[in-house]
Amino acid sequence: MKKLDTQSPDFQAGLKALLAFETAQNPETERIVADICADVQKRGDAALIEYTNKFDQTNAKSIDDLILTQADLKTAFERIPNDVQTALQTAACRVESYHQRQKMESWSYTDEDGTLLGQQITPLDRVGIYVPGGKAAYPSSVIMNAMPAHVAGVKEIIMVVPTPKGERNDIVLAAAYVAGVTKVFTVGGAQAVAALAYGTETIPQVDKITGPGNAFVAAAKRRVFGVVGIDMVAGPSEILVIADGTTPPDWVAMDLFSQAEHDEIAQAILIGTSQAYLDEVEAAMNRLIETMPRRDIIEASLGNRGAMILAKDLDEACGIANYIAPEHLELSVENPQEWAKKIRHAGAIFMGCYTGESLGDYCAGPNHVLPTSRTARFSSPLGTYDFQKRSSLIQVSEHGAQKLGETASVLAHGESLTAHARAAEFRMK
Repeated sequence: MKKLDTQSPDFQAGLKALLAFETAQNPETERIVADICADVQKRGDAALIEYTNKFDQTNAKSIDDLILTQADLKTAFERIPNDVQTALQTAACRVESYHQRQKMESWSYTDEDGTLLGQQITPLDRVGIYVPGGKAAYPSSVIMNAMPAHVAGVKEIIMVVPTPKGERNDIVLAAAYVAGVTKVFTVGGAQAVAALAYGTETIPQVDKITGPGNAFVAAAKRRVFGVVGIDMVAGPSEILVIADGTTPPDWVAMDLFSQAEHDEIAQAILIGTSQAYLDEVEAAMNRLIETMPRRDIIEASLGNRGAMILAKDLDEACGIANYIAPEHLELSVENPQEWAKKIRHAGAIFMGCYTGESLGDYCAGPNHVLPTSRTARFSSPLGTYDFQKRSSLIQVSEHGAQKLGETASVLAHGESLTAHARAAEFRMK
C-alpha cells in the first residue's frame, strides 16, 4: 500500500493521484452496447433470446424458457437451508424497517388568499432491478434494490438476472421471493437493460432501472437514461477507515480487506493519527492475507489503489475524508457520533469499532447501494425516495387569481410572452 503523510509537501498531489480513476468510456464497449440496445428495441424477444444464448451459453427456445414466476421463487426459497432462509428474512425485515422511515408523504397548505399549494407523492408504477448472476451471486443486492421499491408502493418489481450456462442461484431467487419481486427474467447484460428500458413483447417497459453490473451493463444504463430513470452508474467499491488506535489492528485490517476483495480496482484507505498504529495494522494485514481465499485480488487492489495516510489529528483526518467523499466511511474512534458531525460527504458512515462495514452490506438496515468516485459530494444512497416521485399541487382561489395574475402578467410581458400574460389577465376582474 502507498504511504502518505499530511505533513509532506507533496501530500495533496499524492492524494489526488491516489484518487484518480480512469472514467473514460471504452469506445468499443459503447459501440457494442449501442448495437445491442438498438437490436433489442427493434426485434424485442427474438433479439433477447439470441443474445442470451450467445453470451450466457444457454439453449432457450422461446422467451418462456427465460421466465421465472412467484411459484418458482417460492420453490427456490424452500430449497435453501433453514439458516439461510432465516438470514434472508432477518436482513429483509431490517432493511424494510429502515426504509419505511424514508417514505415521503403528501402535504398541502392554504395561504392567506385561499390558494392551496402542496406536494402529492406517488410511487413509480413499475421498476426493474438488475442482479448479477451465476457464481457472482449477490442476494443482498436483491434485497437492497427491491425492498425500498416495495416500501414505496411500487406495484411491479421486475428482476433480471443472468444465468450463465443455465446456472440459477437459489439464494438469489429466494431473496427475490423474500423481497417481494413480482417476476424474474433470466437474462443479463446490455440486452437485459435494453429490454427493461424499451419493453419487448414479453418484458414490460419499466420506469426506472437500479442495480449493479459489469461495464456493459453500466454503459447500457447510461445509454437508456432519459427513456427510463436509473439509480446511478457506480464505480469501484471504496472504503475509508479513520482510526485513532483504539480498535484492534486485526479488525481494521480485515475491514480494508472486505472491500479490496471485490476486485482489483476497489479502493481501501486507512487514515491514522499514529505511525505506530499504522505499522500495527500493516503487520496484521501481512499476517492475515495468508488466510484469504481471494488473496490475489486483495493484493492487487491494495497495491493499485490502497493507501495508509498519517494525519496529525482527527480534525485533519475528517477534512481529508470530506475531500475523498468515500462510499463507505468507518469512524473507528472513541466518541464516533461527535466526529460524525464533522463529516459532510460520505455514502454511509459506520460509527465505532464494532460497526464493521460488512454489517451494512448485508443486514444493518440502511441501503448498500451508495455513491462512489467522490459523487457522495452531491448524491445519496439508494432509498425509498428513489421509487417515489413528487407532483406539485396548485389550486388558486378567485381572490388569489387577482394578486397572482397581476404578478404573472408583469413578468410575462417582461419576457414578451403575451399569451402567458393574457391567460393570467382573463382570470382577473
